[in-house]
Amino acid sequence: MRALVHDRLNTLADPTRGRLLLVLEGHELTVGELCAVLQLPQSTVSRHLRVLGDEGWITSRNEGTSRFYALSPKLEPAAHRLWSVVREDLLHGTTTRNDIARIASVLAQRPTKSREFFAAAAAEWDSVRTELFGGMADLMALLGLLDDRWTLADLGCGTGRLSELLAPNVSHIIAVDASPEMLAAARGRLAAFSNVDLRSGQLEALPIDDRVLDAAVLALVLHHTAEPPRVLSEVRRVLRPGGRVVLVDMLPHERAEYAQQMGHVWLGFGDSQIKGWLAHAGFERVRLHQLPPDPSAKGPALFAASAIATPDS
Repeated sequence: MRALVHDRLNTLADPTRGRLLLVLEGHELTVGELCAVLQLPQSTVSRHLRVLGDEGWITSRNEGTSRFYALSPKLEPAAHRLWSVVREDLLHGTTTRNDIARIASVLAQRPTKSREFFAAAAAEWDSVRTELFGGMADLMALLGLLDDRWTLADLGCGTGRLSELLAPNVSHIIAVDASPEMLAAARGRLAAFSNVDLRSGQLEALPIDDRVLDAAVLALVLHHTAEPPRVLSEVRRVLRPGGRVVLVDMLPHERAEYAQQMGHVWLGFGDSQIKGWLAHAGFERVRLHQLPPDPSAKGPALFAASAIATPDS
């Protein structure tokens, strides 16, 4: 142990190494930033960093094209005690006080570089972000805003795509569909989720007890139903007072071929039509807005509507 401490003393005998350790104690800095803080040439800083790294005083990591250095968090007790003594002495020196004062201005250059990048990239940022992270990353993150205590229904669940997205974020999902083939596909897709309950049933007569849901979603299914007002009344029945319904469907369009090709009963819905049905079914605070079109989509424009189940009188 005496030899180890002696070696440590030799390393810290150089004041430049002590200065480096002091500024790296609370910050991760690059070689260039350390040069600016200590006002020393790169060759000098790099030489001392190599010694400190070889003897375990500092750690380093790569991030992109930069390498960041920091005081090692795993110093053995003897080294830690020695550093405490040296550190206390360094703090009384004018040089190290000036080093510490320069850290803030050096770190301030990082957001400046970031602002320069965004100023240059603002016109193309949406496409840059989509290329890097995909078009759904931010929307997927927003699913975390859902209450993890909720029981939620995916009504007209189809193959279970929406339930798959929602299941990790809520307590329980009841997924309902009338098609055996769709339910079979959903069962395979959702096999990994123990909190999803798949049920066969019609939207006009939901296989769900009264007032058990915190929220219900009907995504692109209402236009397949013969009696949307009846469906919305059923949704109100299974929602707790204060529960939420979210509808996604098509705005009015003239593509009559959809009735033959895909069994559409309604060629979209108007704003006043949806709001009137929801109010009559026992909902309040209705909001409806057109969704931004996806450039790759070929179908009609969509809307999203939400409403709150009124308290029982």
